[in-house]
Amino acid sequence: MRRTISQAANRPAVDQHLRDLATLRRVRDRIDREYAQPLDVEALARGAHMSAGHLSRQFRLAFGESPYSYLMTRRIERAMALLRRDDLSVTEICFAVGCSSLGTFSTRFTELVGTPPSAYRREATGEMAGMPPCVAKQVTRPVRNREAKVGEPQLA
Repeated sequence: MRRTISQAANRPAVDQHLRDLATLRRVRDRIDREYAQPLDVEALARGAHMSAGHLSRQFRLAFGESPYSYLMTRRIERAMALLRRDDLSVTEICFAVGCSSLGTFSTRFTELVGTPPSAYRREATGEMAGMPPCVAKQVTRPVRNREAKVGEPQLA
């Protein structure tokens, strides 16, 4: 096989890009596994041998959202499942999924799901009755890369 000079010169760049993607997948897998642990972008970057800024930029290019946004989406997905079970308080769920601030958890939950955690629990308990958990997880998955639509303000 004969290669042109530009093909031969471009090969190391392609190889590096593939190595970077593999590293980013490992970071994403770590978030999926350790979402309940105290993770931050700096810790993830250290594990990937990158600066936090470089990791954030590359992660966003590869997956369409920042590592922090991906982490919070994972935490909210798990919180939704726990809220459907109805055996833990919202505060207990907040800490169980790795959030350290109830306010931040509630705000992010509302942004992604469109309703506060306590209201989600009330609505989901009736709607999901008798539905297998695997189906409920798919039906209630938070919207990624877009925030939930906020309803129009109601005039009294």
